[in-house]
Amino acid sequence: MKQPDSPDAPTRRALLQGGIGAGALLATGLPAFAAPPGFEQWRDNFHARARAKGISDATWTRVMGRIEPDMSVFRQMQKQPEFHEQIWQYINRRVSDWRIINGREALKKHETLFARIEQDFGVERGTLLALWGVESAYGDPLVQQNHMRPIFPALAALAWNEPRRRAYWETELLNALKIVDRGWGTPEEMRGSWAGAMGHTQWMPEVWLNVGMDYDKDGRVSPFGKPDDALGSSARYLLNRGKYHRGEHWGYEVRSSGGASSGSRTYLAWASAGVTRADGKPFAQPNASAQMWVPVAGGPSFLLGPNFYSVKSYNPSMNYALAICHLGDRILGAPPFIQPFPGSERALTLPEVQELQTRLTKAGFDTGGTDGRVGNDTMKAVKDYQTKMGLLPADGYGGLKVLARLRQGG
Repeated sequence: MKQPDSPDAPTRRALLQGGIGAGALLATGLPAFAAPPGFEQWRDNFHARARAKGISDATWTRVMGRIEPDMSVFRQMQKQPEFHEQIWQYINRRVSDWRIINGREALKKHETLFARIEQDFGVERGTLLALWGVESAYGDPLVQQNHMRPIFPALAALAWNEPRRRAYWETELLNALKIVDRGWGTPEEMRGSWAGAMGHTQWMPEVWLNVGMDYDKDGRVSPFGKPDDALGSSARYLLNRGKYHRGEHWGYEVRSSGGASSGSRTYLAWASAGVTRADGKPFAQPNASAQMWVPVAGGPSFLLGPNFYSVKSYNPSMNYALAICHLGDRILGAPPFIQPFPGSERALTLPEVQELQTRLTKAGFDTGGTDGRVGNDTMKAVKDYQTKMGLLPADGYGGLKVLARLRQGG
């Protein structure tokens, strides 16, 4: 089964939430779906551990009684795609036309839910919509059905025979069994990444158990189905762990006429130092504090408030946090950044992305779909096309230059 093209990196989310990095993993070299000698003995021994952790025999039999380990996880660990994106490429791919359009539709559909979350936790709807869109394409059931794998065979393989983090995978397998034992999910619906991340927010089982909340009051914490539990839990996560500030915006693109650019100060103090919003509007809360960040010399500058770093607590990447915050703004009607990044292209429109995918597929480079969502399949197809055509750099970024070349028939 191929990794999903639409969600950006569910494996990365799984590893980040699990507290380990992809570089720390070591593949076993076993062929995919090989008959695994010793697995049944391991499973029988593991049953005693599960029983000691309170897993009922009925749940064990239901989930593990006839399970076969998904040995393809080791191939996935070994062959994670590597793409080196400049920040403008990273932003363009995540703040895509598809996500903006579908984010607005998701907001219309769940307006009452987002209003309730804002009242309960103070987390603005744009941030949660962006997290939801990047992590699971707004819970698209086709992604779940066509691109996700059952997590129990995957976790069983890792718990049995992953040499570097076996204890971690064993714990996550036990956590997944607890979810079934509590009636929060069925083995059939618990599909996710090769590492076990699942649901609307692509959380690992341990995170669902310890951070998830029953926000819709139906008696269980559900990663699937209605998004209430996932979005409510994410808001609480941002508030409690990320120290989200109710009523504050994450920050602003700014222009500076000079002066100091380091340290934290109020927006009023920044304005006194010659820093203004790029759109010319006044700072909404002049007494709130922010820090200056210039990601690339010559590109846009930003004043970042506490809520930017709250998003960063969800994923410790400045680029990820900027993409989430900007996507949230765009869904709510804000324009693109005013100052372009050096050497950047504008983002493709949804029809242009679909055209790119269609032309690549017809040329023999399978994008895994032509729905306008750019993920690892499309990026690999672009990189292979760039390599074949001698287009440098062969970075996997499908932008205006690649589309123009495809239109030429090359």
